[in-house]
Amino acid sequence: MSKLKDTDFLYISTRLRSMENRMLSRERMERMLEARTDEDAAKVLSECGYTGLEKADMDSLSRSLSTARAETFSELASMSPNSDIVDVFRMKYDYHNLKALVKCAHSGKDSGSMLIDAGRYSLDTVKRAVEHGETSPLSDACRRALESAEALLSATGDPQKSDFYLDRACYAELLETAKHSGSSFLLGYVQLQIDAANLKSAVRSLRMKKDNDFLKGALLPGGNVSPESILSCTMAGGSLSGVFTGSLADAAALGDTVKKGGPQTEFEKAVDNALGAYLQKSRLVSFGDSVLVAYAAAKENEITAARIIMSGRLGGVSTDSIRERLRDPYV
Repeated sequence: MSKLKDTDFLYISTRLRSMENRMLSRERMERMLEARTDEDAAKVLSECGYTGLEKADMDSLSRSLSTARAETFSELASMSPNSDIVDVFRMKYDYHNLKALVKCAHSGKDSGSMLIDAGRYSLDTVKRAVEHGETSPLSDACRRALESAEALLSATGDPQKSDFYLDRACYAELLETAKHSGSSFLLGYVQLQIDAANLKSAVRSLRMKKDNDFLKGALLPGGNVSPESILSCTMAGGSLSGVFTGSLADAAALGDTVKKGGPQTEFEKAVDNALGAYLQKSRLVSFGDSVLVAYAAAKENEITAARIIMSGRLGGVSTDSIRERLRDPYV
């Protein structure tokens, strides 16, 4: 795609800046947390544009959040002068659905509620690709990944290996699409996501006392920190904070504690907040591709926060415990 100018995003940036006023701010989160009833908490989400929450229960919440996610992507796609940007955010749901369907086809189980209707392709399209081999609507990268994952699962019977393969393929296509978009901000965000995923994999592997072959299979190429640097560090018993510098430095320092058995909540929160801090850079500009990238990511984070608060309340989790799980909001 030919490189677009910031002014090409003037209209959508203006719209999104206006839409940001309805997002779930820290003040609104606190109102949800301190609301007298679950219905009162749901009313705050209604202020943010969420629908179908007249009855505050898990089924209504899931439907409302799923609808909001799908409608957000559809609206952004209709406004964006660059389809690659929105595709990057939709893509992971395609691969999530492929992972679920491949495993269910192998085991004979029903995919049921595991699928998420928010990808580039409809659920019917993805189902036909897996169940009937109708893969022509898929991207070349997606088609190759599906065929290889099916062959790997058939040969090994190990669903974790097919999951790893599809995760790797997903991030590879994310990276390639971000490069093709011409948006340096989007590319930087995807690379930071890869670093974050690798940091989590390293900490998880060390905490579970897995060998380096296991970690090698989980690490993703394409980030700012190479898999080779991470493996060298873990093999030598070094500190992850010496490898993950910059925005993930604080998270890596917490990871050094977690890998020895320390609590994970603060580490995972620090990783996510590092990604959020990257998105905050878009607040410094009036218009441009970064405004679209940040809004799409922030809206997904908002949906996650809404689910954490409402599901926590419905499940009887204490207000303080719910609050501890929340990440820094975009607005």
